[in-house]
Amino acid sequence: MAPYHPPTGGRAGKLRLDFNENTVGCSPKVIEFLKQQINAPALTIYPEYEAARNDLAQFFGVAENEMALTNGTDEAIQVLVNTYVDDGQEVLILKPSYAMYRFYSELAGAEVKEIAYRRPDLSFPLDELLEAITPGTRAVMIANPNNPTGTGTGIAGIRRILERADSAAVLIDEAYFEFCGVTALPLLGEYPNLFVSRTFSKVYGMAAMRLGCLFSQTANVAHLRKAQSPYSVNTLAALAARAAIRDTAYVERYVADVLAARDAIAAGLDRLGLKHFPSQANFVLFEAGERAIPIRDELRRRGVLVRDRSYEIDGCVRVTAGTPEQAERFLKELESIL
Repeated sequence: MAPYHPPTGGRAGKLRLDFNENTVGCSPKVIEFLKQQINAPALTIYPEYEAARNDLAQFFGVAENEMALTNGTDEAIQVLVNTYVDDGQEVLILKPSYAMYRFYSELAGAEVKEIAYRRPDLSFPLDELLEAITPGTRAVMIANPNNPTGTGTGIAGIRRILERADSAAVLIDEAYFEFCGVTALPLLGEYPNLFVSRTFSKVYGMAAMRLGCLFSQTANVAHLRKAQSPYSVNTLAALAARAAIRDTAYVERYVADVLAARDAIAAGLDRLGLKHFPSQANFVLFEAGERAIPIRDELRRRGVLVRDRSYEIDGCVRVTAGTPEQAERFLKELESIL
């Protein structure tokens, strides 16, 4: 296996448009709630999750036993693979996509098969994925919408995948749900092979907390919890999530800003003559050709961080859509460089 080395050093004080994080911070109500709840005795106790599970289950519209709290989406992926995939069994993922699907599948000794997003528009390869599913497929992992392409599929496509892969655990990773509005959560009761993950690292601005949720039918969640450390989610994360979901006005305002910034970035790239791909997430992927890495490096020198993706999509750079003001700064610096 090739180790995964996220380029996370030296980001403080810069405009962070490289990791699809919230670019303005979490709701102030999260910080206020943590200050109220945390004291020295509270930190001596192992985490207790009853209140968080109750609040989050109500918020997501599921039963408490249909949900597991996880240490970010990464642990959700790891627990799903550890529960349902044995050494040498087949896992299907799309390419390019979130690196942790391959990482945890390889760690478990699985045989990983990749289906490429369609060229030239990087649209979702539904027919190709359906054709690749066999009775031996044990897991299918899909980010919807996908990182780094920004493209996704609708509920009709998800239903076709679930019905075709009826012998596999099908994970629909909805890390960017708030920016597209497409969710498979209402399908939980219909499909016993469906798993849905959500994260607090994006719209909620809590990437440092490492908190996610993994949803499935009750029997599946009981199995998942067997394969999970009993205290993998820390107390601060569980508390913060309870406050974060209450401030719906904050999330709505931030999503509106992101969608406006995404449109502004797309329009600016058009003006600069740079091809970009349709995005349903909080980022835009664009083609810079041989200039991809020089553009990334020069933007970094100017205090603006973007992510080079040319190692998997030739000449491509990904930029996070934060606020309209942040988009304006990015475009101004990019135009100056070009």
